[in-house]
Amino acid sequence: VTGMMLVIVGLTALFFVGKILLGGGGGGGKTCSARHILMKREEDLLKAKARIDAGEDFSKVAAECSTCPSGKSGGSLGTFTPGSMVPAFDRVCFDPATEIGKVCGPIQTHFGYHLILLDERSGVEVEEEKKVS
Repeated sequence: VTGMMLVIVGLTALFFVGKILLGGGGGGGKTCSARHILMKREEDLLKAKARIDAGEDFSKVAAECSTCPSGKSGGSLGTFTPGSMVPAFDRVCFDPATEIGKVCGPIQTHFGYHLILLDERSGVEVEEEKKVS
């Protein structure tokens, strides 16, 4: 039994190392880091967006307004891969046309209305790069 356990542990470790090295995890190596503000009413979210457009810090507005627990950390959702979020959210985050650092929204999901701010994205070709190749 001990030898079999070592084999299972070894194969499991190899599997995870392979996923890390090959950029696995469902998303074909695509990752995104984003923040968001979630509110139930679109009108309230548009007021929050107006504050950001007027120069207020996204993280500050998220902490004050977002109904998502992530609001406490400035709306940060960390780094995620395609399929980790609801489809409408993924479409925005992994769309090559979505600009990093620009507030997008409102985006409606079953949770409510979101403003999304992309901080980083990798593994997603930008439209201009596609045309060159």
